[in-house]
Amino acid sequence: MTNVLYDALFLPHKNNPSLFLDSDDASSLPYADFIKRAAQIAHALVDVGVLPGDRVLVQAPKTSDTVALYAATVQLGAIYLPLNNAYTLEEVSYFVRDAQPSVMVCDPKNQHELTPLAKEQRATLLTLGHEEGTLQTAANTKPRAFEPVECGPDSLAALLYTSGTTGRSKGAMLTHKNLLSNAQVLTQLWQMSEHDRLLHALPIFHTHGLFVALNTSLIAGATVRLMEKFDIDAIQNELPQSTVLMGVPTFYTRLLASPGFTKTLTSNMRLFVSGSAPLLADTHVTFYERTGHRILERYGMTETNMITSNPYDGKRVAGTVGYALPGTEVNITNSETGNTLPAGEIGSIEVRGDHVFQGYWNMPEKTAEELRENGFFITGDLGVLDSDGRLSIVGRSKDLIISGGYNIYPKEIEDVLNEIEGINESAVFGVPHSDFGESVVAAIVPSVPDLDLDKVREMIGQKLARFKQPQHYALMEALPRNTMGKVQKTVLRAGYDGAAEA
Repeated sequence: MTNVLYDALFLPHKNNPSLFLDSDDASSLPYADFIKRAAQIAHALVDVGVLPGDRVLVQAPKTSDTVALYAATVQLGAIYLPLNNAYTLEEVSYFVRDAQPSVMVCDPKNQHELTPLAKEQRATLLTLGHEEGTLQTAANTKPRAFEPVECGPDSLAALLYTSGTTGRSKGAMLTHKNLLSNAQVLTQLWQMSEHDRLLHALPIFHTHGLFVALNTSLIAGATVRLMEKFDIDAIQNELPQSTVLMGVPTFYTRLLASPGFTKTLTSNMRLFVSGSAPLLADTHVTFYERTGHRILERYGMTETNMITSNPYDGKRVAGTVGYALPGTEVNITNSETGNTLPAGEIGSIEVRGDHVFQGYWNMPEKTAEELRENGFFITGDLGVLDSDGRLSIVGRSKDLIISGGYNIYPKEIEDVLNEIEGINESAVFGVPHSDFGESVVAAIVPSVPDLDLDKVREMIGQKLARFKQPQHYALMEALPRNTMGKVQKTVLRAGYDGAAEA
């Protein structure tokens, strides 16, 4: 029985004795044992009623069992829905009500808080912790083999939520073909092999850490050093016996800030990959001068997986994101007419290929707006292709903020701010930050003369994950607007220097 993604990523390792996951707690899990553990978890999910096509919502710690839960979900034909561990109850509530999962898997410490939500939505709530949880306990006694459910290339494998700068969060529907085609291309392009040891310090609730890092490692049969978070000392301890690091620009700026980060330390490494946020050209150059390695920058999105990559063998140009991946078409268009623009002209980036998602969950109108009938997806980013086909990102047509590799959507923050007593209106925007890429600034027009910003910060902290919370507040008499009344965030960004910060 064919299960496209399981057959390619997991089944080949059924009897593979090689090491797969090397975790923070010093536990080591060979590939063959990982496959058996995934089977046990699959049985446990079936026992609580998970059926093919059901959503399995996961907000759990980064452990080997969480990775096995992903494999188990694929194996039984369900749809994997990972969530950022920093999301608050209010944020999680939206995803649960929209996706209607049959099962929610959470950290044991959040069980009490999420129980009423699970009951409201008639979802089974299971826990998965660093050491133990109800899912792990149930799985421990289950058979160590599971017959995969049949899934074709167009069967949904994952539902990843993203957002625009307006409206509610959108669930990007990704199929077995979407995920597999991208992983196969990247594995070959970046020359991943069973000889690699990947330093994995990314979270596993978004495309980069889950589908790029893990799926390519699985296809290659590489060893993954699974690290719960990026820790500068731990990373430096692991570099001498590792070969690949996939990260966000923040990883590299922090490494460069460490006196212990040297060329000798990186002598065994063959590849440093950066994505999820723009890498400053200065960082690229300084990294090469320090280590002799040129960071490989690539470009992707939740809806498309990876789109372009600088070459493995060839010139990696600072400030660019390289060429379209094999099998991928990148088109630069006039955003108003949709007509293709010639090389050298800035326009809207559109992309087509087997890796492009199927649309937004329960949002056919939004899908039609952004996914053309000819298969091209309108990314919302602005870019330019040179005569050789190399892509540079020059801006965003949407006011998306990317900080530390996380996407932050201003309207979500503005909606919370505007509900706070004493605030007349607000505008949220990003400004350059040497470490995180961008930091969040909230321009506020108060309706009272003595607005308590400490209280504002406290209320924001109750509603939004920490990475979304503004780092700076600028009090203003009025927001700049154009003749049509639209707030001009370009003016806010250009005029912000911290002088008005409160």
